[in-house]
Amino acid sequence: MNFKKLGTTEVLVPEIGLGTWNYKGGVEPLRAGIKLGASLIDTAEGYYTEDIVGEAVRPFRDEVIIATKVSGRNLAHDSVLRSCEASLGKLGTDCIDLYQIHWPNPVYPIEGTMRALEKLVDRGCVSYVGVSNFSARQMREAQHYFPNYPIVSNQVLYNLRSRDIQKELLPYCLDNDVTVMAYTPLDAGRLCRPGRGILSRIAAETGKTEAQVALNWCVCQENVIVIPKADSVARTVENCGASGWRLSPEQLRMLDEAF
Repeated sequence: MNFKKLGTTEVLVPEIGLGTWNYKGGVEPLRAGIKLGASLIDTAEGYYTEDIVGEAVRPFRDEVIIATKVSGRNLAHDSVLRSCEASLGKLGTDCIDLYQIHWPNPVYPIEGTMRALEKLVDRGCVSYVGVSNFSARQMREAQHYFPNYPIVSNQVLYNLRSRDIQKELLPYCLDNDVTVMAYTPLDAGRLCRPGRGILSRIAAETGKTEAQVALNWCVCQENVIVIPKADSVARTVENCGASGWRLSPEQLRMLDEAF
């Protein structure tokens, strides 16, 4: 497994993490991923998977980076504090490694949200703060009201078909040392169906699967990691096999042209 720095920190995160949105696989796929080096597990209070993540990581807690999210419906100052307390209980831990705002919500002034997150870091309940589904402008505003700590990550939709972040957000994150966590990196499974033209051709060339090629394309970006969801041990093993190697410049060019 290859690792990358988390934002401006010295913390190393695997370039293939484990997503748990709509997850139904139990503890074994998550534990299989951890053993293969996929030591970042992403969840959220709105996923209703924090309890299973907590159970899965219990024997490996010191080796795992737990990332969870406060819902965009709970961004009032006191609501953030209550959500964090509830997540800590479900996860069975005394500190959330990466606490993220699930999505921006203009109903709640970002200043109050960021003040609450600063309190959580100061108290030791949270190690690092990230966001999700934020534009570059929204990231600038959030960082303005969070002056004592860096926003280390932004979790966004990114895959071969969905590349809107390449216009402005990805360059912003690269310039400001923000890790991009790509969700739905396989386009909800639509990218890993056998026999799909250029993906199948490159899979044959590399001795990898179509899914591994699609994931590797994402992590070839300097500051991008991926968090695919897998309900089975076999699929988790396959996803982890997308790390430890790189597509060639020519293969990357062909994929860019094809998609």
